[in-house]
Amino acid sequence: MVNFNGNLIDNTAFITPENRGYKYGDALFETLKVVHGKILFWEDHYFRLMASMRIMRMEIPMNFTMEFLESEILKTINSNGLAKSTARVRLDVDRGDGGKYMPIEKKVSYSIVAEAIDQEFYEYPETTAYLVDLYKDFFVAPGLLSTLKSNNKLINVLGSIYAQENNFHSCLLLNTNKNIIEALHGNLFLVSGDTIKTPPLDDGCLKGIMRKQIIDVILNSGDYVLEETSISPFELQKADELFITNVIIGIQPILKYRKKTFETKVSKDLLKRLNVKLRLS
Repeated sequence: MVNFNGNLIDNTAFITPENRGYKYGDALFETLKVVHGKILFWEDHYFRLMASMRIMRMEIPMNFTMEFLESEILKTINSNGLAKSTARVRLDVDRGDGGKYMPIEKKVSYSIVAEAIDQEFYEYPETTAYLVDLYKDFFVAPGLLSTLKSNNKLINVLGSIYAQENNFHSCLLLNTNKNIIEALHGNLFLVSGDTIKTPPLDDGCLKGIMRKQIIDVILNSGDYVLEETSISPFELQKADELFITNVIIGIQPILKYRKKTFETKVSKDLLKRLNVKLRLS
C-alpha cells in the first residue's frame, strides 16, 4: 500500500503525467529506516525536509508537523504489515501538477512508500572487495542546491551505469572544482592516521543524515580529529581508509581504489560506536 496525501491506495500509478516531480524534478525526498515502528533519526530527517522545502520555496502546510508526518509514515508501515519488521521508507514531497516551469500553485503533495529490508541495527558488511573509481564524465556544481535530497539525480544515475559497466561497486563524484564530494549513494569519509576528513557542504555534497551522525560520533569519541575540508583525488592513494555513509547501510568501507587497498579498523570502530549510540537513544 502507498500513502498518497494521507489516503492508503494500492501500489499502482498514483501520480499523473502532469506531476511536477515527474516532469521537472520539482520534488524532495527523504529515505528513512524504520525498525519495529521506530523511525531512526526522525528529528534530523524532519528538520532537513523542512529546511529543504523552504529553500525550494514550497508552501509548507500547517499540518506538516513532526507528529503528523510520523503518524503518516507509521500508518503506511502498518498497512504493509511491517510494524514488527525493519523497513526502508521513502517520503516524497512535490508541488503536485503544474504547467511549464512556473508552478501554478505552491501547494504540496506527498507520498510514502515502504518496503521490507533485513538489517535492524547496522552491521559491518562482510565483503571481500568493494571497488570504486572516479566518475569524471559530469561534475556537481558546488552550492546550496546540490546539498538537497531532490529528485534531480541524473549524475548519480549515469555514474551507476558507468560503475555497472566497469564492474565497480560505486563511484566517487567530483564537483566543478575537481574536488571529491561524495559517493553515488552516500557521503564520503577519508581516514589518515587519527584524522578523519569529509567534504564540507560548501563543496556541494549531500547534507546527509548519517553524515551528521558519524560526525557526532567522531567529535564525541576523543580518539579522532575531524576535518570538514575539500578532498583532492590525489589524497585517495595516501589514505589509510575510505568509507561511505548513508542511513540505510550505516557505514560501507571502500576496500580498493585502483591499485590502493585500504584498511577497515577505524570504520569498524565507528560502526560499533554508532550502534551503541542507537541503543542508548
